[in-house]
Amino acid sequence: MTAGKVFSLCTFILSALYCTAAFCDDAPAAKPVSYYGDVRPILVKACHGCHQPAKASGKINLLGYDRMLSAGDGDEKVVVAGKPEASLLYTVVIPDGEKGAAMPKKAEPLSAPEVGLIKRWIVEGAKDDTPASARDNISQANPPQYQALPVITSLDYSSDGKYLAVSGYHEVLLHKADGSILEARLVGVSQRIQALSFSPDGTRLAVAGGLPAQRGEIQIWDVKSRKLKLSVPSTYDTLYGVKWSHDGKLVSFGAADNTLRAIESETGKQVFFNGAHNDWVLDTVFSKDSSHLISVSRDRSMKLMKVGAQQFIDNITSITPGALKGGLMAIDRHPAKDELLAGGADGVPKIYRMFRQKARKIGDDYNLIKNFATLPGRIFSIEYSADGGRIVVGSSKEGEGLVRVYQEGDAKQLWELKISGGVYTCTFGHDGKTVAAAGFQGKVTLVDAATGKILKELIPVPLKAAE
Repeated sequence: MTAGKVFSLCTFILSALYCTAAFCDDAPAAKPVSYYGDVRPILVKACHGCHQPAKASGKINLLGYDRMLSAGDGDEKVVVAGKPEASLLYTVVIPDGEKGAAMPKKAEPLSAPEVGLIKRWIVEGAKDDTPASARDNISQANPPQYQALPVITSLDYSSDGKYLAVSGYHEVLLHKADGSILEARLVGVSQRIQALSFSPDGTRLAVAGGLPAQRGEIQIWDVKSRKLKLSVPSTYDTLYGVKWSHDGKLVSFGAADNTLRAIESETGKQVFFNGAHNDWVLDTVFSKDSSHLISVSRDRSMKLMKVGAQQFIDNITSITPGALKGGLMAIDRHPAKDELLAGGADGVPKIYRMFRQKARKIGDDYNLIKNFATLPGRIFSIEYSADGGRIVVGSSKEGEGLVRVYQEGDAKQLWELKISGGVYTCTFGHDGKTVAAAGFQGKVTLVDAATGKILKELIPVPLKAAE
């Protein structure tokens, strides 16, 4: 190699090194950790189930920046800006040898990157970057205030005949069954409440809801004490169709990520997961002995699952393209036998047998037992009476709602009632003498189940006069 070539090569290398150094000098510093975008999602997933206003374990409430910074006693503060080793939020999630991390209890520990984010955020000053539009101070001590009636998505009567639960904004309103008194307001984390279900013995209330496009949550409330027993975050969108197993040990629900899930009602541990659906799972129900779980979805199918094996067993509905006219939205099981009542976008209530008795053939809908007369619009709610002798159906079309009651055996229509605004939920009282219906207009209409005559129109929420 000539001297000139060597000089040129050295010049090139030095230039490259200079440019690299200059580039590094100009490189921006690492982006600060965001409380709202980085730390808060970790708290939602791992901490809010036990540390929120309705259930502040250890008197520590992590729902919101201000509450978190004020939490803790004496020298033990949850967050001390700039000092992670003095901050409980950091020290309790660090693995301690064979014992592992102290928090979260009875759950998967935080990953190393998650722990690292929390530490960096505290080191950087534990700053709050929550957008003004996202601040939410609603709690049991500061319940929602209504200037207009909220849309009602779910109603349920307790099996002992004492209570009627009504969905609200950020809360469930617990009324006396006859609508005479508002007994309690069960305020939780979820802004949107999608489904309510009393346990078989009436002592607990399961709630499915969440914050759309952000998080889903299952709540289990103790009805007598009005205390939140369990808060279980699940998926990143609102949850639907919560139901109990016959023995009260399991709670099932559907999700917008197309999955069907079930958890233990005492611990919140997930014991069932299946992703056989191709669209949102909107309602669920257990078989009579709870060995199987059935779900309906926007994908137009009703699917049968085996709980213990977490296994898809069968499409109960026809799989022939075009056989079903739109998604299925609601399902119930006959109280005494494994037959399923379902409704959806085509407005036709249908009863199906749960278990196939002969091999499937393409084009058949063999499991279908009977159709009832078509309702206008979409069916949003469908239910058997406690004795299985009648069904109630609620639908909506172009801003008008309809409630209709049929005899189960011969499919005879007994009565129907038009209600202004869509009907999104309807249910029989425990003794079958009353039907409650509600939806877009925000009122609960109590109806004589024998005649269809309106008994009462209930304003379920306390209204505040507009200022």
